[in-house]
Amino acid sequence: MVKAQETNSRGFLQVNVVNIQNNFPIKNATISISTKGEPDRVMEEVSTNSSGQTEQLSLPAPPVEYSLNPGIIQPYSEYDLIVRAEGFEPLAISGTEILADSNAIQPAAMTPLAQEQPPEDPVVIPDHTLYGNYPPKIAEDEVKPVNESGEIVLSRVVIPQTIVVHDGVPTDSTAKNYYVPYRDYIKNVACSEIYSTWPESSITANVLAIMSFTLNRVYTEWYRNQGYDFTITSSTAFDHKWIYGRNIFQSISQVVDEIFDAYLSRPGVRQPILTQYCDGRQVSCEGWMTQWGSCDLGKQGYSPIEILRYFYGDSIYINTAEQISGIPASWPGSDLSQGSSGSKVRQLQEQLDAIATVYTAIPRVAPDGIYGPRTAAAVREFQSIFGLPQTGAVDFATWYRISHIYVGITRMAELV
Repeated sequence: MVKAQETNSRGFLQVNVVNIQNNFPIKNATISISTKGEPDRVMEEVSTNSSGQTEQLSLPAPPVEYSLNPGIIQPYSEYDLIVRAEGFEPLAISGTEILADSNAIQPAAMTPLAQEQPPEDPVVIPDHTLYGNYPPKIAEDEVKPVNESGEIVLSRVVIPQTIVVHDGVPTDSTAKNYYVPYRDYIKNVACSEIYSTWPESSITANVLAIMSFTLNRVYTEWYRNQGYDFTITSSTAFDHKWIYGRNIFQSISQVVDEIFDAYLSRPGVRQPILTQYCDGRQVSCEGWMTQWGSCDLGKQGYSPIEILRYFYGDSIYINTAEQISGIPASWPGSDLSQGSSGSKVRQLQEQLDAIATVYTAIPRVAPDGIYGPRTAAAVREFQSIFGLPQTGAVDFATWYRISHIYVGITRMAELV
């Protein structure tokens, strides 16, 4: 393997540290970063700001072309992290992946001292699925028979608030179940299964396939109708690869935020399509999308729907869910920016101001229903903290990210 330090390529890392009990940011946490397997050779030591975030660090990574073409050389470098904060158990993370020219965001959820056992200690991030060896997907029908006994609860496609992930094969009763916000689940899977260096159209096509597959499991209650108490598994033989605590990549995160209410349909079929796929290098899968093939088509200029139709046929199309669960108010349908006014602006300001009580770098705003310079500044700071384009305007992605953070903060406040 070519060591990242032997190249001039660099990737970027930001660590986001929160309290596992309420997701509030932890200020002044210290993070020691070393090359994987060399804990005594600390490369960087940094601290978190009031938003629980480190500065963006530049770290050696293999050349970007390694992740744009299938090969035997590992296309990412790996780092180990030790996170420490007063009043919390130390947290070790092994295997944070850094790709050249990409922004990696490593979440670090810390457990208060003497409160409970950390879910994973240490957090270990295994090989990426395009590099390591994982079981191939067991083929299924892409449309499930709907049981007429009434066991299928949903009559329309709804974006769930939470996905219950069984961290193993379905029959492994010892595997843990994790409750994961829907968007966080999709981001985790996409970062585990494709590379953030790929063309945006390739990333988008893969994200759409992951979301459609996941929503098929939700819509049909596939596992619950078999007597299980989860939505989906982390086994590549049955579903997708999900990894507790893995780092995500900003380019993939932004795509998910922009389209998280979408899925794939066929004419006359109500349920989201179970869009199966394989890597196309280690495993071939006729009639399914291949991940490396989607990368090649993206490099050739294909759009996301052209990539999907190339593999799944011309009848497939992009649909939008009728409902998004767990949100205080839906997006107004057009961007809010300076000069906007009305009830939606007031709702936005109320949510932002609540978030600002926890993320104190965000300016406080008075909910007056008028989108002025102070509201724009608060939005811009929110976008900076949460990895969104810093426009100062509220588009679809920003509205729902604000809503997501607001719901998390207010729910935790109610429990205290």
